[in-house]
Formats: sequence, C-alpha cells, structure tokens
Amino acid sequence: MHSSNSTRLFLQILTAVVLVFSVTAATAAEKVIIFHAGSLTVPLARIEKDFEAANPGIDVLREAGGSTKMARMISELGKPADIMASADFKVIDKALIPGHADWNIRFATNQLVLCYTDKSRGADRINAGNWTDILQKKGVVWGHSDPNLDPCGYRSLMVLQLAEKYYNDAGLYDRLIANRPQKNVRPKSVELVSLLKTGNMDYAWEYLSVAVQHELKYVQLDDHINLGNYKYDPFYAQAQVKVTGKKPGTWITRTGKSCTYGITQVKDAPNAAGATRFLEYMLSADGGLKVLEEMGQPPFVPCRVTTPAVRDALPGSLGKLVEVRE
Repeated sequence: MHSSNSTRLFLQILTAVVLVFSVTAATAAEKVIIFHAGSLTVPLARIEKDFEAANPGIDVLREAGGSTKMARMISELGKPADIMASADFKVIDKALIPGHADWNIRFATNQLVLCYTDKSRGADRINAGNWTDILQKKGVVWGHSDPNLDPCGYRSLMVLQLAEKYYNDAGLYDRLIANRPQKNVRPKSVELVSLLKTGNMDYAWEYLSVAVQHELKYVQLDDHINLGNYKYDPFYAQAQVKVTGKKPGTWITRTGKSCTYGITQVKDAPNAAGATRFLEYMLSADGGLKVLEEMGQPPFVPCRVTTPAVRDALPGSLGKLVEVRE
C-alpha cells in the first residue's frame, strides 16, 4: 500500500513537471519579435497589449532604435526577428529587400516639429516665424538624432535645408549647424525627449506623434518644410543628405520625401504564423491603425503596396487590408 502511494505521488509529480515543461515550451514557441523605429514605441506598446489580450498564447517582444540601425541588425548581424517596422519605408527597400524580406507595406505618415518645454530658452516667444533666429542664438542648446542610424536624423537636416530654400535665406543651414555641437546628435530621436524634459536641451527635432505622445510643446512648420505632405514631394526632393552605406567607407544619398512608415515580415522569421497574425491586427482599421490615429500619427486606411503582385504575395489575410497605390 505504502509503495503504491509513493508510486502514485511520484507519477503525480512527474505529470505536473511534464505539464510545466510543455506549457513553458509552448509559450517559448509563441514569441513574436519586432524590431521597430523608436518613434513607434508608445503606440506599439498599446497595440502589443491589446493583441496579447486577444491572443494569450503569443508573447510580443519589441526592440526599438533608429530604423536604419534596426534593419542592419537583421541584414548585417543576423539577429532573429519576425517583423521590422521603419519610420522610412525606403530603409526596408534598401536594407532588407530582396535578401531578408519580399515586400513592404506603407502604413502611416508623420511630420517633423521642433519640440521644447517651458524650461527652454526662448520658450515664451518661439513661433513658426522666428525659430531659425532662436536656434542660432548663443547658449541655446538644440539637437537631433544621428542621420546614419535614424531617419528622423536625416529628416531633421532636410528640414533645415528646405527652410533655407523656402525662406530664401542663403547660408541659413550652415549658420544653424554651426550652433549645434556634435555632442547634441544622439543615436535615436526618442533619447532627446528625456534631455528636453530634464532641461538639458532647449529644442529637439521630433515627429509630431512623439511630441503628442510625450506631451511636449512644439512649433509646427509650414508644409513646404515639415516633410508631412506628399503633395510637396517635388519641393522636398531638393533636400539631400549623405549617410553611411552598408559597407564601411561607403555613402548613400537620401533625398527629401514625405514621411512614410513601412513594415515587413522578415523572410526567415522564427515565428512566421505569429508574425502574420500580429500584422493582420496591427494593419486593421479597428486595430493598430486606430491606435496610431489616436496617438497623433495619421495611418493609411487601407495601407498601401506598390503593385498587384506584391498584394497577391502577402501572407494570411493581409492582401485584404491593403490597396495598390504608387
């Protein structure tokens, strides 16, 4: 009797251990890894929460940074990822297609604004008419993100180039940059938010959505300058910024274009089925796109792909969530 009780107890413990292991294994199998632009951090945190509530078997893991840097982690360092979301859809085209991704869905827009707080020097008088004067003043500390790692960085420089053309003020770009030491250039634009809030920086270039999400004050610029209106793409194309290429010592020229975000599923995604499921939620009008809208970032509803062939190649029901538009 005693021995059969021991055996039963042993079997119960063994069953419990096996159950724990199988549950852990199942959970471990259902991770979705997303690399994404820093400017998507706040909306994606909310989208992740909503998605996980509806899909309790899936654990979404996110890593944020400058879009160019995140894409290179996949293409050059071979880091495992299921999804890549970029603040500039061109980063996916240039860094991931065709080797690491087959398609690219454009899903949202943005524009650049000059952010500040009540503590910023000149906060009481800065506006869309005098911001260039204030950024040139001695003692005013302003910055932007690294153009080699983050689209917001090269877009910040484009805004300054476009301001020189729009205001017809020769040399304006050089004068502004002369008042921005290299130490004010940070790896990603979201890092600048904490510098503003702690009073260590007066002004920083950010996306409008980031300003709204972090409750920062901001100067909104004319559409000719802010990279927020695709109708001005011919004007934006006058701005050009050289950034480091894939190989050391090489360069790529980025040309001004309205801010358009792109997303893709990585070719050798560790969890392709889970990634597709997440994308179906994120790119639906009453799912992720609604969250973006609420957080100050206008989505494309429906999202966009360039050709019918791209639409037809999309996994799951993603083809139904996009339209074909140049």
